[in-house]
Amino acid sequence: MTVLAEKDALELLGRGTIEIEGRLVDASNTTLRAEITLDGLTRRCVYKPVQGERPLWDFPDGTLAGREVSAFLVSQATGWDLVPPTILRDGPLGPGALQLWIDEPDTAEALIGFVPAYDIPSGWLAVANARDEDGDAYALAHKDDPRLARLAVFDSVINNADRKGGHVLYPATGSIHAVDHGVSFHVENKLRTVLWGWTGKSLIPEATDVLQQLTERLDGELGEALEEHLTVTEVQHVRLRVRRLLRSKRFPKPPQDWPAIPWPPV
Repeated sequence: MTVLAEKDALELLGRGTIEIEGRLVDASNTTLRAEITLDGLTRRCVYKPVQGERPLWDFPDGTLAGREVSAFLVSQATGWDLVPPTILRDGPLGPGALQLWIDEPDTAEALIGFVPAYDIPSGWLAVANARDEDGDAYALAHKDDPRLARLAVFDSVINNADRKGGHVLYPATGSIHAVDHGVSFHVENKLRTVLWGWTGKSLIPEATDVLQQLTERLDGELGEALEEHLTVTEVQHVRLRVRRLLRSKRFPKPPQDWPAIPWPPV
């Protein structure tokens, strides 16, 4: 299937006709897979209606859908193409987040997972120890891969509280995409991720320029766009997190007062 340019994908999502196929039952909130068609072009998408969101005590403001869209806007500003095209629009069940569906080939090789503790693959970074039902030792680990390193920087910026391995997709293009950002952008440090392999290490070289560009854009159109979905204080804290990363030039360390790894991790 031909890969859509971002502009074309956003046009399709914004103006296409939505036909719901079914519900993704593993999701904690109402998450629907749908087909969307415009001028003879049809693609799949994910539709998350606001009315299907369960209230979260620690995210009382705005909507999860708005946070999904905000994650795309930040991703778009980085130029790293991490989050699939995502918009907020009316659908069959009212307003919600609409995101382009990402197909993964059967041969896609995951870069995050559990591996034998005594046989961690070369070029992988261990994150946490674990044991299976038989008591055998495993390690939660991920590959030391620049695509994941970009994602770790991105998650630090948006304060992602739920970066599971299963939220990272591997399309046939060789890139990676990340989904499920409804619990991001909190003003408190709630970073929870499986990508702790670079803890305390120097940021990847390209991150400095990207973060500097983000700083400028957050003071302009990006900041204004985020304020349509987040509180003013939440947007201010995005700026603060970017500045902290620029000052330290290092990947953050796990929080001490918040579980550092989501459950389940993958």
